[in-house]
Amino acid sequence: MDMLLRIENLIKYFPIKRGVMFQKEVGRVHAVDGINFHINKGETFGLVGESGCGKTTTARLILRLIEPTSGTVSFKGENILTYDKNKMRETRREIQVIFQDPFASLNPRMTVGDIIGEPLLVHEVANGFERKKRVKELLEMVGLESEYARHYPHQFSGGQRQRIGVARALALNPKLIICDEPVSALDVSVQSQIINLLAELQEKLGLTYLFIAHDLGVVRHLCDRVGVMYLGKIVELANNNELYNAPHHPYTQSLLSAVPIPDPKKEKKKKRIILKGDVPSPVNPPSGCRFHTRCPIAQEICSRVEPKLREIMENQWTACHFAKPNPIPVD
Repeated sequence: MDMLLRIENLIKYFPIKRGVMFQKEVGRVHAVDGINFHINKGETFGLVGESGCGKTTTARLILRLIEPTSGTVSFKGENILTYDKNKMRETRREIQVIFQDPFASLNPRMTVGDIIGEPLLVHEVANGFERKKRVKELLEMVGLESEYARHYPHQFSGGQRQRIGVARALALNPKLIICDEPVSALDVSVQSQIINLLAELQEKLGLTYLFIAHDLGVVRHLCDRVGVMYLGKIVELANNNELYNAPHHPYTQSLLSAVPIPDPKKEKKKKRIILKGDVPSPVNPPSGCRFHTRCPIAQEICSRVEPKLREIMENQWTACHFAKPNPIPVD
């Protein structure tokens, strides 16, 4: 497979400052702290973890909505962090985003037609009749009537508004779409519709997704490979089947143990791993392994030495001192 996106040692620290006249930096929030992964053309890469682990910050860094402290974001073989404003503007035509909240991300004072067609105007792709024609095509592509172009966002349900967001993301024929928890604000029945829509569009248009979520059931259905984040770090990275059938990292195992199994007999027999304590503050993350304060198998070395992300099995990387091949399946 051809590689479309590569993230190398990406770091983002948010400074904490105090003072009125002369502000002084007194600390840093370690939002993203040296992560590495890549996404191949045509695949869906899932990024999962608890709230506050750095998933959305990673997405914003890739889009350059915020600038990283250090690291590399390579798109089609070029580091886009070195691009000037004009070059980055051109690149944004190929990298689009679907936001989490389908209402907050749509301008309530604009019609649906204007919202979907705005990227075409901004990037001077189409205007007038051609723009209206493209908006009609996009609405029909996401399962909405073309007449809806005259309506406003408040006239639609949550699922319909998210379809409008998908149509807007498709307007410029992007190569990569970042899906920032696109179904978490929707009802379960509507979630499945949007997930199926994304899968159909990917097959039809050859799209590549970075899918950010905290619902592991959704990720299992849609993603080809998955990265698990904890407190700004990627602790496990693997193909979908390997990760769900035999996770190596204790944090991944605890997350998957909380996913309900449709079979009542299997659900009853399943062993639940309940973590103790709260997630540490990203302002002062623990030394060594960041998970050691909550890890059920932590030992003395875990508090001193940070484990490297190593290939424990073929196509499966884990950042744990005690991870071993062929772990006990979670089921």
